Amino acid sequence: MGSGILGLSYAMANTGIIGFSILLLVVSSLAAYSIHLLLLLCDKTGINSYEALGERAFNRPGKILVACTILIQNIGAMSTYLFILKSEMPAAITGFMSTEISGKWFEDGVTLLILVTLIVVLPLALLPKIGFLGYTSSLAFIFMLFFTVVVVVKKWSIPCPLPVNSTVSLSLNTSECTPQMFVISSKSAYAVPTMAFSFLCHTAVLPIYCELHRPTKQRMQSVANVSIFLSFVVYLISALFGYLTFYTHVESELLLGYDTYLPRDVVVMVVRLAILLAVLFTVPLIHFPARKSLLMLCRGEREFSWLSHSLSCFFVLTLVLLLAIFIPDIRNVFGVVGECVPYTPCVFYGLVQCVYVCVCIPFLV
Repeated sequence: MGSGILGLSYAMANTGIIGFSILLLVVSSLAAYSIHLLLLLCDKTGINSYEALGERAFNRPGKILVACTILIQNIGAMSTYLFILKSEMPAAITGFMSTEISGKWFEDGVTLLILVTLIVVLPLALLPKIGFLGYTSSLAFIFMLFFTVVVVVKKWSIPCPLPVNSTVSLSLNTSECTPQMFVISSKSAYAVPTMAFSFLCHTAVLPIYCELHRPTKQRMQSVANVSIFLSFVVYLISALFGYLTFYTHVESELLLGYDTYLPRDVVVMVVRLAILLAVLFTVPLIHFPARKSLLMLCRGEREFSWLSHSLSCFFVLTLVLLLAIFIPDIRNVFGVVGECVPYTPCVFYGLVQCVYVCVCIPFLV
C-alpha cells in the first residue's frame, strides 16, 4: 500500500459511490486472479521468477523484455515515491514547529531526501532477502489504518456546507452535500488507473513466494487473498469517508483539503508524517525486484555475490535518487512510467497465455 490511497476519494467523487465500489471490486478481483494465474504457472513449471517465465515463453528476448519492463516500472515508482518525500517532508516537519522558524536545513527537501535514503532506504535495500521487509510493510499498513481511522473521525469535524472564512473563498449550498451514487464525466477515466496503481503488487509476488516457509501455491494464494482483501477494505472506507467529507470539492490529494479547513491540526499533521513513513518503507520493497531484474540481466543465474549485490543496489538507488532530485515535476516521471506501466499487465498476460498453452494444457489433457 502506497500513496495511491490519497487519490481514491477523488476517484470516488468522479465515479460515484456505487460506481467506485464496483470498479474497485473488479480491479481487486482481477489483481487476485492474475496472481492466481502466476502461481499456477509456477506450480506447473517449477519456475519462480518473471524473467525465467519470459525466457520459457519467448526465449532470451522474452527474458530481456520482462526484466526491462520491471526495471522501468519499479524505478519510475521509486522515483515518484522519493519525489513525494522530497516535496512533502519539509512541510511535514515544519508543521510541528514555530511559524517563525525559517532558513533551517530541514526545510530543504533535497537534503532530507538524501539523509533518509542513506539512513533508512539504503540499509533496507541492501538486505539480500525480502522476508525482513515484511516487518516494515506491516508497519506501513498500520500507518494506513491510522490514516483511515483519522479520515473517518474527521468526517464529523468539517461541516457541510463547507465553512467560508477569510482564507477560503468558497461557497457551497446544501444540494452539494448529497452523495452521488453514479457519476460519469471526463474525469472518470482517471479512476481505473488510480485503482490499478493501488493494487499493483505483482512484481513482488514471486520473490515473496520464494521465501515463504514451505512455499506452496495454496499458502501464497492465501497470503495474496488476505492482503488484497485488507487493502480493498481500507481503500473503500478511506475513499468513502474522504468523499463524504468534501463531496465534489475533494482534492486530488486528500490531505490538502484538511490543510484548507483544519490548518495546523495536530492529528492531520501526524497522519501526513505517517503517510510519508509508509511511502518511505515501500521503497525498499519495490527496489527488491528491480535489483533482481538488473542482476538477472547482467549476471544471469550465477551464484550470489555480495559485490554484485551491493553494486546493483547502489546503482539503482543512485539513479532513482538523481531522478527524484533533478526532475522538476512529478508529471515528468508519470509521463515516462505511464507509457510503460499500462503495458506491464499485457506482458505478464502474454507470458501467462504462452506458458499456459505450452505447459499447462498437456497436464490437463
